[in-house]
Amino acid sequence: MIVAAIIVLALIVYLLTGGADFGGGIWYLFATGERKDAQRRALTDAIAPIWEANHVWLILVVVLLFVCFPPAFAAIMTALHIPLTLMLLGIVLRGSAFAFQSYSAGAHRLERRSARVFAIASVITPFLLGICAGAIASGDIRRLESGAIDTNFISEWLQPFPFAIGALTLALCAFLAAVYMTVEADTAPLKDDFRRRALWSALATGACAFAAILLAMRDAPLVWTGLTNARWAIPFQLITALAALLAIAALWTRRFHLARTAAALQVALILLGWALAQFPYLVYPDIRITEAAAETAVLRPVLIALALGSALLLPAFVYLYKIFKPGPSAHTAPSPDEAA
Repeated sequence: MIVAAIIVLALIVYLLTGGADFGGGIWYLFATGERKDAQRRALTDAIAPIWEANHVWLILVVVLLFVCFPPAFAAIMTALHIPLTLMLLGIVLRGSAFAFQSYSAGAHRLERRSARVFAIASVITPFLLGICAGAIASGDIRRLESGAIDTNFISEWLQPFPFAIGALTLALCAFLAAVYMTVEADTAPLKDDFRRRALWSALATGACAFAAILLAMRDAPLVWTGLTNARWAIPFQLITALAALLAIAALWTRRFHLARTAAALQVALILLGWALAQFPYLVYPDIRITEAAAETAVLRPVLIALALGSALLLPAFVYLYKIFKPGPSAHTAPSPDEAA
């Protein structure tokens, strides 16, 4: 159970960091207005120092799933190998394109093409990640008595519910990026540009979440039951809704640091709610956490390695963010609303 909880925590951190990077690519693609170039420069400056490090959390999830829950890893990688392969391709293309764009050395044609690939991959990749999450929760990935996976490689994910979760993931990434940029941007006009995008993406997130929960009633009964009938469901939903309303209110009143905290809490709670609703399954309905777990002789060294690795990794991440994300620039005066 401890390793499964760590996987969920790593997914949450990945969405809050790497997901926001994907969202930055989304807004790079849809930059508009007279400050379009300034918006893109601000997004590039915000993403550049940390985007590679943020993928550590996804790598951690994959490694823990492979080592500690091999039956679940095999089921997911077999049934969902098409969207997962496309997602991996998107991650590679996105990173490569961003590097080419950053080091184009005045080759404008290469820079434009790299920027286009970066932006398109930033849209496709989180959408595919959400599709995979929706397929895992839908109950259509089945394991035969022999242990083989009963799949045609398409029907498990090419359905309305996984696509609704894909759209929700895309909206969440766009929302996080826009909210974060209200703090990262160094001029008031740019902050207002991203504030408007954050408010619109908050509405899109709500609409996608509503569609997903309606589809879950038919296509993901375990998630529907967990989010509506469990003892923790109503308090949890209320707390999540309050975080969402607080983020919107803070954006509306231009309290951007508060909005960032509330938005991160909202997204973390949404992902945590998905995990709690699916408990005790890793892949519903055939693979439970306890049944898929490796032997204690494997799990114990993994936990020791995680503890030792965290002692090195977490301070390094804190130092990285302290250097490259120190907060508002010293020369940037806060708005009257923020100062209040």
